[in-house]
Amino acid sequence: MTPVPVPGRAGGILLRAPLPADSVAALARLARVHDLSGPGNGAIPQDAAACRAICIVVTNGSIGLDAAAMAALPALGLILCTGAGYEGVDLAAARARGIVVANAPGTNDRTVADHALALMLAIARDLVFLDRTVRDGMWDSVRQARPTPSGATLGLLGYGRIGQAIAARARAFDMTILYHTRTPYPDPDARHVPDLADMARQADYLVVACPGGPRTRHLVNATVLCALGPGGFLVNVGRGSVVDTDALAAALLRGDIAGAALDVVEGEPAVPPALLETGRVILTPHLAGRSPQARLAQKALLENYVATYIQGGVLPDLAEQKAAT
Repeated sequence: MTPVPVPGRAGGILLRAPLPADSVAALARLARVHDLSGPGNGAIPQDAAACRAICIVVTNGSIGLDAAAMAALPALGLILCTGAGYEGVDLAAARARGIVVANAPGTNDRTVADHALALMLAIARDLVFLDRTVRDGMWDSVRQARPTPSGATLGLLGYGRIGQAIAARARAFDMTILYHTRTPYPDPDARHVPDLADMARQADYLVVACPGGPRTRHLVNATVLCALGPGGFLVNVGRGSVVDTDALAAALLRGDIAGAALDVVEGEPAVPPALLETGRVILTPHLAGRSPQARLAQKALLENYVATYIQGGVLPDLAEQKAAT
């Protein structure tokens, strides 16, 4: 499909977040692409002509786009977040400028849920340690009983698309499902717990599946970890900022919780040394949402959004939605 430019909607695309080569090539067929997704996290170009030409910014929740960056792009009309997260985008600034903000929910929720279950099993059964130990020739010394999720209680911090997908998979293990959100969901197979520490106290596994941003920063703190207890496991596939890293490291070193499996950490890609000093942690590099299926879904949605915008179509606007709530 060849888009027909609309007055005021012709211009360039600035990439602040990395995209697969085929996605970049597809966008380049729609408009000129300025790929600044390498080191520097998409710093706004110094070239004034390039700034004037950019009408679309492609970013993600972690990198985002602040008010100062928006001000440097006078033609900007659309901010696209490649995943479900958008916490790094200044929605108020976008709304004040009339800039549409859109994201890509539902494209990787199943992949994230699959990864969450993989992390849960890996940390509970201590698979990484066992693999390494067997390779070192110590078979009999590590054949100890390990916890299993079957019949256990799962506490979910966040119950959106991803949280519900995790719950659906956990039910195959006959797990009891609890969740903590600001408002309950109409789900008869899961129980809403208004107090996070209370949910952690009841849970064998506490899984973080909520967005980042100021509202959720350090929700999982020393009090919550203490409530989770020495038999409990923490899994984070949400955002690193949700967990107080210092409190987590201290809890792990003291044995206050049984272990943690983290796909995201505060300050990533740097991993706090305190987390590396304990053998009670499994780490993956923020790839819970990455799979061939998720990538294709995100690619299709991204191309559709860009083409729709250039042609003058209407897109769902997160800035307006948040203003109305």
